[in-house]
Amino acid sequence: MKTPQPYNIAIVSMAGLLPGAKSLDSFWDNLVHKRDACQEVGKDRWRIDPAMMVAEKPQPDKAVSRVACLLDQDMDYCFDDLDLDKDMLRDLDPLHRIVLHAGREAFFAAGHAAIDRKRTGVILAAIALPTDASSLIAKKILGSYLEKKMFPPVNEETGPVLSGNQCLAGRMTGFPAALLAKGLGLGNGTYTLDAACASSLVAFRLACGALAQHRADAMLVGGVSRPDCLYTQVGFSQLRALSPSGRCAPFDKRADGLVVGEGVGMFLLKRVEDAVKDHDNILAVIKGIGLSNDMGGTLLAPMREGQVRAMRMAYDTTGWTPDQVDLIECHGAGTPLGDHTELSSLATLWQGIATDAGVCPIGSVKSTIGHLLTGAGAAGTLKVLLALKHRNLPPSNNYTEPT
Repeated sequence: MKTPQPYNIAIVSMAGLLPGAKSLDSFWDNLVHKRDACQEVGKDRWRIDPAMMVAEKPQPDKAVSRVACLLDQDMDYCFDDLDLDKDMLRDLDPLHRIVLHAGREAFFAAGHAAIDRKRTGVILAAIALPTDASSLIAKKILGSYLEKKMFPPVNEETGPVLSGNQCLAGRMTGFPAALLAKGLGLGNGTYTLDAACASSLVAFRLACGALAQHRADAMLVGGVSRPDCLYTQVGFSQLRALSPSGRCAPFDKRADGLVVGEGVGMFLLKRVEDAVKDHDNILAVIKGIGLSNDMGGTLLAPMREGQVRAMRMAYDTTGWTPDQVDLIECHGAGTPLGDHTELSSLATLWQGIATDAGVCPIGSVKSTIGHLLTGAGAAGTLKVLLALKHRNLPPSNNYTEPT
């Protein structure tokens, strides 16, 4: 099998909104000071009283914890210079708002004057789960139907249950990326993908391919997760993956599951030669990406062979060896089986390499902001880019004793 050629793709800007942080500066400050963004879900986030939805052990339609890592509700969004209808912007779901805000910020933080917008595309990793707005649509339609069945109206001439903008706001898959491209006037295609926890990194791979093959001159790429968090809280409880203690402790002996997070990370990519020509501030250079399928693994029980295959593909592409790496940002979700598999995969990757103990730190951003699901890779990338910028390896939270 022919070894793929290494990439030479520059990350020239980044932006994000993350739990407990309204800016990347505050996100970095939280990382280095080990501030945990976990909080109890308030009544303003679930349509049902959270106290009614929590049980001590897994039960149908119940969560084992109401602790999550959520975005601040009072975010100040900026939609300046976006060519979008103001009335529509007012009715958008929070998912759309955070994508537009971060995407706009990443685009204008780069040397955007030199960018040919017709040769720029958008690839977004986004989870295909109901959002606040789509849940509202279901409530309005089903609620109205049941109300009419139980209490027939005296006057049949009733107004519409939902406005057109409210219906638009309920679109949660392809719409956010298309909206961002429309607002910025980008004309080189846009699509959304959901490849579970790997989604953001798959988006990077697709964007790098478009640039390497000169099908685009710039790509706005990122990952987001902002569903109605009642679904994720109950869903991961049913899967027995949610932490009952409400603490994400990757690679720690006390780890008992993941904590759900939400947020967005966006990046602008260019070929290195174009970034140099345009005098861009190059944050990092992507040299290789490895992808594989587990084949026999499951969502919560991944296979070591698949992970090792992906990592070896990345190293073979670049011609690097593991001992040349200074930091490994792990998946590290805090689920005991998943973390054990990841550590085992890394041990296999390093097998036969003679080196001193402790030569390469590992960590997981999930210990601070929880698991962003389709946005997880974007959040980890933001952390690594900030570590490069500040020349500092940030610590992980909730780690006291190894597994």
